Amino acid sequence: MRRQPALEDAMGCCHYHPVGEGCDNAFTVDTSRVTFGRGCLAEVGDRARALGMKRVALFSDARVARLPFFEKVRQSLLAAGLDVVVYTDVHIEPTDQSFLAAARFATEVQPDGYVSLGGGSVIDTCKGANLYATYPADFLTYVNAPVGAGKPVPGPLKPHIACPTTSGTGSEVTGITIFDLLSISAKTGIASPALRPTEALIDPDCTTSLPGEVVAASGLDVLSHALESYTARPYVRRPAPARPSLRPMSQGANPWSDLGCREALRLMGLYLERAVKDASDSEAREQTMWAATLAGIAFGNAGVHAPHGMAYAVAGLVRDFRPSGYPDGEPLVPHGMAVIVNAPAVFRYTAEVSPERHLEAAQGLGADTRGATPKDAGEVLAREVIRIMRAVGMPNGLGGVGYTEADVAALTEGAFPQQRLLQNAPREMSRPVLTDLFRHALSYW
Repeated sequence: MRRQPALEDAMGCCHYHPVGEGCDNAFTVDTSRVTFGRGCLAEVGDRARALGMKRVALFSDARVARLPFFEKVRQSLLAAGLDVVVYTDVHIEPTDQSFLAAARFATEVQPDGYVSLGGGSVIDTCKGANLYATYPADFLTYVNAPVGAGKPVPGPLKPHIACPTTSGTGSEVTGITIFDLLSISAKTGIASPALRPTEALIDPDCTTSLPGEVVAASGLDVLSHALESYTARPYVRRPAPARPSLRPMSQGANPWSDLGCREALRLMGLYLERAVKDASDSEAREQTMWAATLAGIAFGNAGVHAPHGMAYAVAGLVRDFRPSGYPDGEPLVPHGMAVIVNAPAVFRYTAEVSPERHLEAAQGLGADTRGATPKDAGEVLAREVIRIMRAVGMPNGLGGVGYTEADVAALTEGAFPQQRLLQNAPREMSRPVLTDLFRHALSYW
């Protein structure tokens, strides 16, 4: 057996250092209202009506719109007496241009509420449409600095019920929306509590038709959400905000996020491989969906760090990689894949700061950490992540998705602007450090 008893303090309140000088001494917990369970999509009409919706914009993508549960959602909304306008032109891995197209649609149809049904691309596009239709502005106004102006969202948005169909992004419970900014060939995003969906309806039945390759990539996004949030800079080491209302969502590791991270890691260690290899394993698919929810709530209050920051360059600079299990057409490095190819290199580097957390994370996934010393922590966690990558068919690092040593400089420049994420890392993420990490992520086996 690989799994062993949990560390003595694994489920206790965190053991954080004392509050640093000028740093925050408190953390805030936020999330969407969550309903989880098989068949709960049937509740969407009643819940939309209870939120005061009368004219609903139903966002999805062309692929999901052909599946039975799309019609289930639409009929539930109609049965509740609501006017439904449908938008299915969501771009998989959305861009600033696809966000603007969705915002134009929302501006034209003037809904008083939104329902999104799909993966992270659909939910994020719906968030963006809600924002720009409610508070029109130059596109870069709300985009995270230093890429955009980073201006705060002026006020509340219209109610949004998010219904995820993949067990991965956690977008249904976060105030973050991500897209490719075509002008810089890199991903960036907008972060605001106002973007967080009002409610999330999470129905594991949606995952039964997902190809194993999609479950693998989205599941490894979950795994990295939990790993990054658990190893992020502690909230007591983040500079205190000028006003409490300005406390960022990416607060750093905290006692609340730790709880979700630990359980998500345990569940992924037990069920991810099963969920990838057998679509009929309903227990495994349901548990990975629950892990995604837990990790989403966790990183929505702690934030992720370098693997995600680096992933935005990996996805944005893709040339000709086309993964199986995804729609044919444009080159694509799926988000979870773009994240996980960086993760082993990053955790080998960050373990020096908090070796005990890196060992706890490895143990949560199922690694045997008996006899491991603090100096071993980064290697132990990296090896466990690599083992899981290989077990679910991930590419061998950046080289496996088409990058070479010649691309390292461009990848570094694409990742460095992601300061919201990089500053949440427990160690410095300078340009030279990123260059070194990308170089080490080219190949793992």
